[in-house]
Amino acid sequence: MTKKSKEGITFKKEENFSEWYSEIVQKADLADIRFGIQGFIVHKPWGFLILRKIYEYLEKEVESQNHLPFLFPIAVKEKNLKKEKEHAGFTPEVFWVSEAGDKKIEERFALRPTGEAQIYPVYSLWFRSHKDLPFKGYQSRITVFRNEMTTRPFLRGREFMFFETHDVFNTHEEAKQQIEDDLDTCKKVIYDKIKIPFYYFKRPTWDKFKGADETFTPDTLMPDGKRNQLASTHDLGHNFAKAYDIKVVGKDGKENYVWQTCFGPGIWKIMAALIGIHGDDKGLILPFDMAPLQIVIIPITFGKKDDKLMKKAKEMESKIKKEGYKVKMDERDESPGFKYHHWELLGVPLRIELGQNEMKGNSLTLSLRTEDKKRKIKNKELMSSIKKLSLKLDKDIKNKADDYFKNNTKNAYSIKDLKSLIEKNKGFVKVPFCSVDKDGEKCADILKFETEGGSVCGTLYPKEEKVTSNQRCIVCNKKANHIVYVAKSY
Repeated sequence: MTKKSKEGITFKKEENFSEWYSEIVQKADLADIRFGIQGFIVHKPWGFLILRKIYEYLEKEVESQNHLPFLFPIAVKEKNLKKEKEHAGFTPEVFWVSEAGDKKIEERFALRPTGEAQIYPVYSLWFRSHKDLPFKGYQSRITVFRNEMTTRPFLRGREFMFFETHDVFNTHEEAKQQIEDDLDTCKKVIYDKIKIPFYYFKRPTWDKFKGADETFTPDTLMPDGKRNQLASTHDLGHNFAKAYDIKVVGKDGKENYVWQTCFGPGIWKIMAALIGIHGDDKGLILPFDMAPLQIVIIPITFGKKDDKLMKKAKEMESKIKKEGYKVKMDERDESPGFKYHHWELLGVPLRIELGQNEMKGNSLTLSLRTEDKKRKIKNKELMSSIKKLSLKLDKDIKNKADDYFKNNTKNAYSIKDLKSLIEKNKGFVKVPFCSVDKDGEKCADILKFETEGGSVCGTLYPKEEKVTSNQRCIVCNKKANHIVYVAKSY
């Protein structure tokens, strides 16, 4: 362990990811875990600004697909939560409200663990004709509540930030197309914007969303080798339509159950991946557009009053701001080194230094968060350099994340090899497997026990990898019908 400063990170990411992550969350001003109730955290300003950007990306993308925003109450009626047989499996995880003041409530209700049981009883009142469909709705910037036993900021909590779409269609073909659109949203937001690489998986039957016919997820890997599910989209078939009596009169004059999908990008999980995958031993690293502050200007005065230099720095700040960038001049009475470390910790993409040498040479010194070098430029090159370096920063982040991700998937053909790979290489392991339907659940349970927590994530989607004729299931030794990915999970 190498201590850098009181403000800096004291644990190395590669040596102790868990402690490194905890330090980043606290010291980079992302969250305060001292609220006093397990699993409930305070979202601090810097972290909340980043989270809000994730919401903005998602809102823009789903609205481009004609989704309309709405907001439902936080409460869920008990009888509604239990109507869909599989979905009722959420009930052990919910928080119940049973008293108001000193009086018992006649009919207790739950704090929403997810939106289906709130929204779909109302959908049954909204739609009557096939002409009312398709309907695409979403709610954003909300929280949900689940009684998680193990909690960690942005990975698991009892209250966590949420985003969900709930769509209704006349045909299954429309619903299946929406699934593809949801997965495309994941690519455009999680990968293109936030630079987090992932695999798409089709979940095995025993691990799909409660009440869904099929579930699809984009999953990434955290530096400790555990799988992080970044989102999920679900083909709900007629399951909830039948449970909540959502029917419309079709073109044939007959009543038909609707087809439904729902999509839940994990706001917290995406944040955790952003922290864990991009960050380094100095602190956060943020894509340029995501950073709450994109450019910091540091006047180098060494404690001496220099009105001319400060005026120049102020003029530069104003000029950059007029170009639409988020910029700040750091006027604090601290050393330049302290300021460098502070803004590196918070992940500010670009630093501009202005001192006497720069003033004399009509120049500036620029430092990019992804590099350990400084660049000298002429004043007139400032705006073109900002544009060029912002693109370079994003490219650096993407390339580094891609390299990290592609080197963390291995192959195993025996339980012994699988155990060794999960323990030593800490990543996804591809294995031959008998079945991803109910028949394979017993093998999945054995695999999880033998690997002390490794779970079957699913098969690659949309193009499942082929199994050779001689491959056998890694557990039961029967003919393998699938190549599945295995990893430990949060």
